[in-house]
Amino acid sequence: MHIRFDNKIVAVTGAGHGLGRAIAHSFANLGAQVYACDLLEGPLAETTAGTTIRGSRVDLTDRKQAAAWVHSIEQHCQGRAIDVLVNNAGGVAGQVVRPLDEVPDEDWDKVFAVNVNAAMAVSRAAMTAMKRAGRGRIINISSGAGLQASLTGIQAYCAAKHAVVGLTRQLAHELGPYGITCNSVAPGFIRSNPSTEKQWESYGDDGQAALVSRIALKRLGTSQDIANGVLFFASELGAFVNGQVIQVDGGR
Repeated sequence: MHIRFDNKIVAVTGAGHGLGRAIAHSFANLGAQVYACDLLEGPLAETTAGTTIRGSRVDLTDRKQAAAWVHSIEQHCQGRAIDVLVNNAGGVAGQVVRPLDEVPDEDWDKVFAVNVNAAMAVSRAAMTAMKRAGRGRIINISSGAGLQASLTGIQAYCAAKHAVVGLTRQLAHELGPYGITCNSVAPGFIRSNPSTEKQWESYGDDGQAALVSRIALKRLGTSQDIANGVLFFASELGAFVNGQVIQVDGGR
């Protein structure tokens, strides 16, 4: 079976590097009209270079900016709804491991803003047109940290990714009657950006070997592995899959 997304409108957040870049490129290579956003203009320009992907600098922690980006896509597409929305933006927001009683409110809030609130704001903005169209796919990138304790040790990140899973399941029930599915891909440890590279280096040789030894396939995954999970949920193969979280982690 050949999966294609010709004539489909796809929006991907956090597309400046790593997972988001692989997801955006994968959809574009399969014929989709892709719109990508990121806070960092330089990395986003690298994502869009030599492609048909349309990039926009957007601060998704500003809910008005998030909604305006979605509506700009709909306007550019003559009022058509987004067919596939991928909420990939997230991360630890520069946080480091500390005891919870040393974590200030603003640091906690930053992590929730980029992981949970951004996904909510973008989904809320996109769902009106999706409901009107009677179709749509929302795919949230959560994490293994959304299902158990986080390797990062960062409490806000673990709690936020659990919240992304909860949002996914709730939206699946709310939007299902309108023909819209909502699912999540939960990556294992992927070396996909500066934060994960820093985390990987912090483990040292022994820690790195131990991490890989706990993976059934005995290797780390790649950004493309995660993109492939997203493509499944977005394709016709996933048409009757709703409210699910697929762990793409090589088997832990």
